[in-house]
Amino acid sequence: MANIKIFALGGLGEDGKNMYCVEVNKRIFIFDAGLKYPTQELYGVDAVLPDFTYLKQNQKNIEGLFLSHGHEDHIGAVGALLKQINIPVYGSNFTMALLKDNLSDQNLNLDTLKLNTVTKQDVLTFGQNEISFYQTTHSIPESFGIVLNTVDGAIVYSPDYTFDQNVDRAYKTSFERLARIAGKKVIALLTESLGIEHSSVSHSSKDLDYALNQAFFKAEKRVVVSTFSTDIFRIQKVIDIALKYQRNIAIIGRKAQRMVDIALNLGYLKIPEEKLITLKFIDDKNQNLLEDTLVLVTGDRHEPFHMLQRMVRKVDRLIHLNESDTVILMTPPIPGTEKIAARTLDTLYRNDIKPVKIDKKILPPAHASSEDVKLLINILNPQYIIPVVGEHRHLYALKKMALSVDYTDETVVMLDNGQVAEFNNGVLTNKNTTINSGDVLVDGILEGDLSEVVLKDREILSQDGLVMIIANIASKQKQILGEIDIVSRGFVYVKESEDLLAEIIERVEKIANDIFKQNYVDYRNFRDKIRDDISRFLYQKTNRRPIVIPVLIDTVKP
Repeated sequence: MANIKIFALGGLGEDGKNMYCVEVNKRIFIFDAGLKYPTQELYGVDAVLPDFTYLKQNQKNIEGLFLSHGHEDHIGAVGALLKQINIPVYGSNFTMALLKDNLSDQNLNLDTLKLNTVTKQDVLTFGQNEISFYQTTHSIPESFGIVLNTVDGAIVYSPDYTFDQNVDRAYKTSFERLARIAGKKVIALLTESLGIEHSSVSHSSKDLDYALNQAFFKAEKRVVVSTFSTDIFRIQKVIDIALKYQRNIAIIGRKAQRMVDIALNLGYLKIPEEKLITLKFIDDKNQNLLEDTLVLVTGDRHEPFHMLQRMVRKVDRLIHLNESDTVILMTPPIPGTEKIAARTLDTLYRNDIKPVKIDKKILPPAHASSEDVKLLINILNPQYIIPVVGEHRHLYALKKMALSVDYTDETVVMLDNGQVAEFNNGVLTNKNTTINSGDVLVDGILEGDLSEVVLKDREILSQDGLVMIIANIASKQKQILGEIDIVSRGFVYVKESEDLLAEIIERVEKIANDIFKQNYVDYRNFRDKIRDDISRFLYQKTNRRPIVIPVLIDTVKP
């Protein structure tokens, strides 16, 4: 009999930051370690990571980190985790290739890490427990579902999948592996919920093929297509159609180029070498008009939109868009990119460039629909269903669907990040305990977590600006040397607010006179008094709270 605990450090009630743990008799198996992209109010934050505190406290009990696929919401936090605890990592060949590129970019020494490539045929043994894999259909090759076999039965983790049959071999679901799992007792199925609001179980690529063929057939000159760099399947489809129309291929996007290089080297992207061209920077002699070329504009989240805007405004170094270009948008807005996507469309139309928008409904799906989830449930027949990978509305919708196919409130286990579902002898016995979980906010140039104070300062800077007060002080003579300088950024335009600035200087001089009456100049107290007084004064005058930074320079008077 095993004591099994299942909990998430991220991925429940949110889009991203996926990290799930299964603890079997105190041995910890980690499934994925992803990041979440920040929302707009997190000023200057580049990524949101899971809190690894529990894992650091229990690192001696960790058997390994097992990766489902190479998207950043599932592997983006691996580097941060390995910097704190060096544990074994397992993933498919393509996933590990992407991970190694990511880790190298973070200056991690790969030779010191325990990175292991596995296949869907591999079975890894950890005492009485086994880890095995089955291939799933997703937008990136070699995506895996992960199975943890215990003495009480199996725990199946299945994120980001569909049962689309119109895919190449590298994307096909390995039903033979699923059949083997189905022959055993499945205690719990952890299934994704992001696509649960869609009902279609199958997808035909005919509509997409027709739309792309029409666009390429009508295009008289250059064709520019925007795609997300992680959608290798869609990228290959566009390339195949472009080659049919005898076009060369150019790919733009630093991260995309690296991912494409990896996919090409491993054979997951197929582009004839003579058709792949490298663009040179635009200058007086070279405009990169390339009438017989497909230009793929790729990147993560906002990057394709940002690059298209630069191209329209003719500030990009490689492509300047014009009315004769055929622009195909295969980047439907995802959460957090709606505004920049709308601005990109406005910019294109304003410059008489009429894009071909590919409807999201005809793009190959990346997440399991309600019918896909039902099919997986019927194949595996799990005793319990745990909705994962999604915001709360998605988790709830999956629960509602499961209730419609004869599961109950007791057998559909809804959890929050940090909440522990405990099973004994394969039966849920408790879900009232919690462990430490939360968000770690990372600024790209920093290693640690950003504090709430820093974020509050950034919010104030974005809304109310900054006022810097610079004064040279002769501490021995106890006097201010020269004039007091006021620097304003994002608060007021200095030349139009001379009266306000004069009052600030007057108040600083008054504070200085009070400080100079003391036996010695306490600079910390001096700065605090200026900051507090000027902050109150500016709020009274303007109803705004800029950040006030006093800069006092101790100068030796000649």
